[in-house]
Order: sequence, then C-alpha cells, then structure tokens
Amino acid sequence: MRMKLSVKHTVDQWFNRIAKNPALGVTVSILWLILISWIAFGWNLGNTGLVDETEPLFAEASRQMFVTGDWITPFFNGDTRFDKPALVYWCQAIAYAIFGVNEWAVRLPSAIAALGLICLAFYTIQWYTAKQDELEQVSRPTRRYLTSFMVVALMALNPETIIWARTGVSDMLLTGCMASALLCFFLGYADKEESREQGAGGKREQGNREAELITNAPFPNKWYLAFYVLIAGAILTKGPVGIVLPGLIVAAFLLYVGKFREVLREMRFLMGILIILGLSVPWYALVIWRNGWNYINSFFGYHNLDRFTEVVNGHSAPWYFYFLVVLLGFAPYSVYLPVSIVRLKFWQRSHWRSLERFQQFGLFAWFWFASVFGFFTIAVTKLPSYVLPLMPAAAILVTLLWSDLLPKTDNQNDTTTQGHKDTEKVFNHLPASSSIPPLLLWSGWVNVVFLSFLATALFNISHILGTDPAISNFHELIQRSGLPLIAAVIWLVCAVLVAGLLLSRRWNYINSINLLGFVAFIIFVLTPASFFIDRERQLPLRELSAVILQAKQPDEELIMLGFKKPSVVFYSHIHVNYLGFPQQAVEHIKNQAAKGLKPPSVLVLAEQKKFLQMNLQPDDYKSLSTKGAYNLVRIPFKKKKNEKMDIS
Repeated sequence: MRMKLSVKHTVDQWFNRIAKNPALGVTVSILWLILISWIAFGWNLGNTGLVDETEPLFAEASRQMFVTGDWITPFFNGDTRFDKPALVYWCQAIAYAIFGVNEWAVRLPSAIAALGLICLAFYTIQWYTAKQDELEQVSRPTRRYLTSFMVVALMALNPETIIWARTGVSDMLLTGCMASALLCFFLGYADKEESREQGAGGKREQGNREAELITNAPFPNKWYLAFYVLIAGAILTKGPVGIVLPGLIVAAFLLYVGKFREVLREMRFLMGILIILGLSVPWYALVIWRNGWNYINSFFGYHNLDRFTEVVNGHSAPWYFYFLVVLLGFAPYSVYLPVSIVRLKFWQRSHWRSLERFQQFGLFAWFWFASVFGFFTIAVTKLPSYVLPLMPAAAILVTLLWSDLLPKTDNQNDTTTQGHKDTEKVFNHLPASSSIPPLLLWSGWVNVVFLSFLATALFNISHILGTDPAISNFHELIQRSGLPLIAAVIWLVCAVLVAGLLLSRRWNYINSINLLGFVAFIIFVLTPASFFIDRERQLPLRELSAVILQAKQPDEELIMLGFKKPSVVFYSHIHVNYLGFPQQAVEHIKNQAAKGLKPPSVLVLAEQKKFLQMNLQPDDYKSLSTKGAYNLVRIPFKKKKNEKMDIS
C-alpha cells in the first residue's frame, strides 16, 4: 500500500511540474502524439503494396489526375470514376507531386487526416478537463493529462482506425473532416457560453457588452468557422453524407438541450451555408458541366441514393451487423461502451438542459455515436467502413468513463463547491477507493471473457477464415507463420492480468492493460500479418506488372481473365481489359485476330484454373511468367489458309 501511494505521489508531482511549465507540457504532449501516431499510422505505412481491390482504384485515379493535369474528372483504366468526389484524389495527387508515385504517398492523406483528428481530440479533452477543474475550483493536472493521453490512444489504437488510416481510400479522410468538424462545433458551442459569462461582479457588465458585440458580429466564432470549412471538406470527400450526418447529429443534440434556434443564430447559419456552398459547389458544378447526367446519375443516384435504399455490389448484411463491427472494430475497449453510455443517463433531459454547455460534452458524444450508428443501420447497403466516423465518439465515451474513475486528489480544495456538486450529478462520480460499482465490475469480467474469446478465435483463425484463390495453401501458411499462437498468447495474458486487477480491485489500471495488449498485437501480429499477406497475395501481381512493362509490345492488348485486380493497372500504367469467362476471352481473341491488328498478339493474365479452361494447345501461346496463382502468357494470332486470323 505504501509503495502504491508513493508511486501515485511521484506521478502527481511529475504532472504538477508539467502543469507549472507550459513549454514542458507542450513538449510532453507533442511527444505523446508523435509516439501514438507513429505506432498507429506511420510505422511501415508504405512498406507493403497496395491492397486489391479498392485501394488501387483510388491510387490510379489520382495518378491519372497527376499525369494528365485533369483535376476535375477522375479516371480509372480509361473510364470515368464517379464513385467519390475529388478531394481524396487531389490529396493523393499532391502527395505524388511531393514524394513521388508510391504506396506511401497513396496512404499519406489518410494518415494525416487521422493525425489531425487525434490532435484536435487531445486539445478538446485538455480544454474540457480544464473547464471541469475551473468549475470545481481544483487543480488536477494528473487527471487532465492522463485523460488527454487516453483519448488519443483509444482513438488511434483500435482495429477500425488502424486499418483505414493506413489505407489510401476516402474513409479516413471523411472521418477526419467529419469528426474534426463535430469537435469544432462543440468547442464553438461552449466557447460562446464562455464569452457570455466573462467577468464577475464589476466586470460582468463589460463582459455582457463584449458578448453582445460578439453576438452581433457578421461572422461566427473561429470554431464555428472551422466547422463550416471542415463540412465542406467532408462534402468534397464523400458527397451529401458529409453534411447530412453532421447536420443530423448537431440538430438532434440542439433540439434535445433546447438550444436549436439560439445556437443557429450564434453560428450565423446562413453565412455558414454560404461558406460551405462556396467551398464545395464549384467542383461539383464543373464536373457536372463537363460530364452532365452521367455524373448525376452515377454519383448522386447509384453511389448515394441507391446505396441507402437498396443493396449495391452485394454488400448486404443483417440488422445487427454494426453491433458486431463496433464490438470488433473498437476492440478491446468496446466492452465498456454500454456502461459508458448508461452512466450518462441521457434520458434525463431536464437535468442535461440545466447544465452549463461544456458539461454536455458526454451527451454530445452520445448523440454523435447513436446518430452514425442508427443512420447506417437503417441504410440497406452495409460495409464495415461506414461506421468509422463513430469511432472517435466511442473513444470519447470510454475515456470519460475512465477519467471519472481517476483518483481526485492533486490540489483539490477541502470545501466542495456547487460546481463540484453539479459535476458529480453529471457523471455520477464513482468513489476513488477499492470499491467498484456493480455495472463496471460486470463490464470488467465481460472484458476478461471477451479477451479469452479473442485468444481462442485467433488461435483457430485458420479454421475460421475462408479460402483465398490467390493463395493456394493459405491455411497451411498461416499455421506455419506462428502468428495465431502469438496472438492467442497476447490476449490470453491480457485476460489473466485484467482478471487479476479485478480481483485485487485495482480497476483503474484495466484500460492500460487493454492498450498495452493492443500495442503488442500491432507489433507482433498485425504488422507481420500485413507483410505475410502482401508477400503471398499482392507481390505476385506487382512482379507480373513489372514483367508486363518489359514484355508488352506497343499497342498490344492486356486481358485479365476471371478476376479484377486494379493494382495491375496502377503498377503497369497500362489499360487492362477485364473479361470474366474463358470462353468470352477466346471469342474476344478470335474477333481481334479477324481485325488484323498489329501487333498480332495479346497478353493474357489469368489464374491458372481459368487459363486451363481456355483449352489452348502448347503451341497456341507463349508463357512469359508464373507468379503465385497467376499465369502471364502471350497468345499470337495465327493465320489460316483462308487468311482469317485465329488462335487455334
């Protein structure tokens, strides 16, 4: 016990020293952000190839934009690509211009978006906990910094964020814009209250005059302004959802707390709409002017309205799909989401309406989480990446739970202020002692069970995963790699440690075990697994792309038979003709031969099984290379006596 108190006293002294030295505080904060972002987003970011099938579509469209100088209409493989708006392509093309055309540049915009988000989250939590201390008239730098460090770690170090922050697609950029916009909204929402309540006593009248000047200002405050700019960025990243979802969250929150009209006036709503339209509409106007109804029907119709109202590309799932996505995508901290939400008592509307604005941060995070979850649960087309924008809200909710459990000592006054009482009512403060509330205790044991389940599932992962046609001996290679055993050991050890902490009632260390376990999982399992998958699944295609570049004759056609791997287009820089069936390929080659094209041959890239189904004789083709499950051959056109070209 004495050692425990000594360690805590040392930690408190260290954070008190940081609080008294702003330069030291900034340095420590920056170092923590660098450490977490490097582990989560930067480490080995560009050391694996592009992952088929979505990532190369974005990468090649951006490369085409960079090469051709056409910054309006995205193209892939010679066809227009209207799936997403232009911002992600612009960002990747700019990265190409600075760092060259490579995997690192493809993924850099996603990593930067994630980094910017966690930095703003760190600032927001620092501000929020400082406001709490000010209201309660205490100084708790240990709690303030540990809470800020925790929200950054939880927001960055979860499977969903790790995957999409390291993938060169639009999802992380959308989440960065949308989540940052929502944080800026709340900062502006609470900052407005602070400006109204400046001063006390003799200074109150001056504060009211200053607040009146701010209220009558033609532009919104800096946070609302940032909110509008980021919403425009979200619209340019993924279209209407970039304004519909944040608008739904903000409107629901303001209606619930009874400040809808008041805040709309504060935000200079009409001015904000003009800012959003001024930043986002010009590109849409240009792309529609150039492509007409083709763009309108494809983007607004198929890729937006149809995805919400019907199944697109076979991406259907049951109603409970996103419960599983959140459970696994925010693992291992997701088990604490129910208690984090219940403790808010969000159904007590009159209570929340009576609080100061900054105290409604937890409620705002709940509306954020619930709105995104509900919106995409209603949508018919379902994909795991769709709920990525709720992960920051989940991190905030769990962080607020554990922040509330931190011991409240530091420099707290003996007298309990009214503000302190109000805060206790908001967060239902839990005692900083060996006792633990039943709901949290049950969540802790659920944590143990969940980690044990993860360990068991990962140990048997080779029996759970399906087959991959690109890797013939997939299951055997996974077992030989030893990764399932390492993963099982990591999570089983974490389960034992969490159980030990629960039994010894040291529950405020539990989340640290989850975090350390996930870091170990990244280092010893996820990173080696990404290299393993890249080597077995993607490297053969990159090697064949290099062969194609060397072997292809001018104007010679390249056919990809039976599968679509856009990475070949990116790495070979040539047009690929996708054909689904062997007989279709045979007929196409006959037709090309009949036209007397030069050169009198085609290149065919096919899986071995599909290639054999073409029923070609050995003298009908020339094998150029075989890599993994793929064959690259040249099929020459042969001339028959009747002067018709054929391949048989």
